[in-house]
Amino acid sequence: MRRTSFKRVIIFLGLTLCYVLGEADLGLDTRKPKILDGKNVPNNPTRHAVKSIQSEDGDIIDCIDIYKQPSLDHPSLKNHIIQKSGSCPKGTIPVVRRTHNDDELLSNSRKKSPLTVHQRNHSKAILLTEGYNYAGVKADIKVWNPHVESDDEYSTSRISLRSGPWYDFESVEAGWAVNPGVYGDRQTRLFAYWTVDASKKTGCFDLTCPGFVQTSHEIALGAAIYPISVFRGLPYQITLFIFKDPNTNNLWVQYGERTNIGYWPPKLFTTLTYGAECAEWGGDVYSSKLEQVPHTETQMGNGNFPDYIDGNSGYMKRMRILDISLNLKFPEWVGTYADEYWCYQSQYVSDYVVDPEFYFGGPGRNEMCP
Repeated sequence: MRRTSFKRVIIFLGLTLCYVLGEADLGLDTRKPKILDGKNVPNNPTRHAVKSIQSEDGDIIDCIDIYKQPSLDHPSLKNHIIQKSGSCPKGTIPVVRRTHNDDELLSNSRKKSPLTVHQRNHSKAILLTEGYNYAGVKADIKVWNPHVESDDEYSTSRISLRSGPWYDFESVEAGWAVNPGVYGDRQTRLFAYWTVDASKKTGCFDLTCPGFVQTSHEIALGAAIYPISVFRGLPYQITLFIFKDPNTNNLWVQYGERTNIGYWPPKLFTTLTYGAECAEWGGDVYSSKLEQVPHTETQMGNGNFPDYIDGNSGYMKRMRILDISLNLKFPEWVGTYADEYWCYQSQYVSDYVVDPEFYFGGPGRNEMCP
């Protein structure tokens, strides 16, 4: 197995800094746990690896045949023709090999544990727009590493397209997550997620089940993001864009203005195929200890309530929707929403700024949220 620079070989991301200060990397776990052979894990896509690369941070990247990725096992994608757009060789895609208990983590990823369950186990602080037909959603997302209290909890900052009622919606998401139940550690990692039934029976993270079709041979979903923003330090952010291809109806995830990671084929969905009813920006915390005492201490953003003065909280900037006429613009109407105001808050700022901004976050348990 070849050991090499992940920045040069796999990701080549260029996670842009605010104010164009430089680049960040998509790195991997710095610990050295036992590496399980992916070929011996049932339904593990890394069993098809044609090449493996170890990053300087210790994670293993397997390059698998693009036509043997798990997404193509979905019944709706039989005979699917892929829309195509150091790195993995051409014709292969990078998959982060789990370096803990692969069986358990793959299972958690598929059931979106801890992202499935009922919506009462989620606490959101979001900006949303609805009332039109949306073909895309985009934002610059500040990158933090929030505290996650338990292994079965998670915290994300993400953009999302959604259609349907709260109890049975279809949605796609992309952003960063701290999710030990899926990734086996508490690093901040790039993720994509989808569901067609409010996560009751369908959907999963990244490439851990049939659904998302990856086309990029440079970017690995599930890879760790670094550096991370720190208070009074350099502010790091990633730019993500989910958009519908008007010719194929594929829902693409684009990174950093130029790199298309892959897409969800339209056959996975019923309503999202024709456009989304709602676009969202913001944070989401999952825990079984919401709306009760004691509340979870899992943080959203960086654990601070919205701070538009110093930017010392989660934020989204350059927020855009893609309308049905393929115009990329700020939405005509937006509103803020928070499930648990005293635990996680949201703040929309449109005065005294050239482009509207959205700040969000919170510590979870505190004096007002015991």
